[in-house]
Amino acid sequence: MQNPIDKWHEIVETGDADGLDELLADDVVFHSPVVHIPQPGREITKKYLTAAFFVFKQPSFRYIREIRGDHDAMLEFQVEIEHILVNGADLIKWDGDGKITDFKVMIRPLKAVNLIHQLMARALGVGEM
Repeated sequence: MQNPIDKWHEIVETGDADGLDELLADDVVFHSPVVHIPQPGREITKKYLTAAFFVFKQPSFRYIREIRGDHDAMLEFQVEIEHILVNGADLIKWDGDGKITDFKVMIRPLKAVNLIHQLMARALGVGEM
């Protein structure tokens, strides 16, 4: 079985959101840096991650640090969007079947959080998240 983080890197590199179907558990929970309650379920998590692919797909995007455990990982990233340096981390947990069960995104600084909030709302086609 392929490590879920290796599979995640492949999906990010290709931007192929269809790969999320086999990677996400049915009961996965997504934690957004701008939505105040957890978002449960594969479909909503896939929707957020697909929008994030669109927003974060910049030439400057890169993971700069990675910490892996047996069933969880922290992937620190940075990207420049609209002249703002966005620094963040994806905190990912998975089960014994290699399916992601929890995906939390944290972003800093505040100026970056506000920008990502606007861009994600636009990508998701909503006025306010």
